[in-house]
Amino acid sequence: FIMKRIILLLVSLLPVLSAFSQKEKDLTLLKEQIQAIIHSCKAQVGVAFIWNGQDTLSINNDRPYPLMSVFKFHQALAVTHWLETRHLSLDTVLYITPEDLKPDTYSPLRDRYPQGNCSLSVRELLKYTLQQSDNNACDILFRLTGGPQETDRYIRSLGCSHFSITATEDDMHVDLNRSYDNWTTPLEAARLLEIFLTRELFRPSDRQFIRQTLTECETGKDRLVKPIPSGKAVIGHKTGTGDCNAQGQIIGINDIGFFLLPDGSRYSLAVFVKNSEEDAPATAGVIAAISEAVWNFVQ
Repeated sequence: FIMKRIILLLVSLLPVLSAFSQKEKDLTLLKEQIQAIIHSCKAQVGVAFIWNGQDTLSINNDRPYPLMSVFKFHQALAVTHWLETRHLSLDTVLYITPEDLKPDTYSPLRDRYPQGNCSLSVRELLKYTLQQSDNNACDILFRLTGGPQETDRYIRSLGCSHFSITATEDDMHVDLNRSYDNWTTPLEAARLLEIFLTRELFRPSDRQFIRQTLTECETGKDRLVKPIPSGKAVIGHKTGTGDCNAQGQIIGINDIGFFLLPDGSRYSLAVFVKNSEEDAPATAGVIAAISEAVWNFVQ
């Protein structure tokens, strides 16, 4: 009798085991497709993919990748936490001095207010950092909240550990090698996106603001978002782009993002390209090709 019950139980589990086996096969095929894409790329490429919070794939995740401006997503979470713990809102206003606007760095904020002497809300500054990767706005927010170390500390409090944030944008401008001091593994970056999507870290309105701002990102349209048909998914992403190191390699070209599909499914995808000997368009093209492979997988 007991043996008969065991046999019936195993028979009932066959469809589940078959589906699980097929999913594993599909993920293996996707991994092989991505490996083929990056095989000829003259760079170190790391990828992490989390589908519906469960199925996970990572490639070359055993090394650090320079975050570049991707860390402005980490900073945005830390800034929002800093405000909420002090019962302040995103509409808190900061005065911008001429000294805040460094002349020799990427800064649409400075281009709009070349003389400074203006007041902007934290909400507006976060739009500059998340949508346009503004370096001056980033360092203004660091000065408000206690520097990169406080951002690092907050992200660690969420359970992340395979990353480090110790340098400001100005630090990296003064010493290009410090670009490697802000780093992550691809899987940790994808995990942080998942944490943001699934945990109630902030007030609903603040969480929605960050999510919406990421969906309006103006940089890196030739990367993760390029192959996705218009209107087929809600995509929020944050890019990072570095200068060339002493060897003439691009220090980092990156993109991380979440993809929300009409059927209620979702995935997070992080692609980091380190020390690329390809030119910028070709490097971005690798990220787009990986994104296309993942998109085809989830269809």
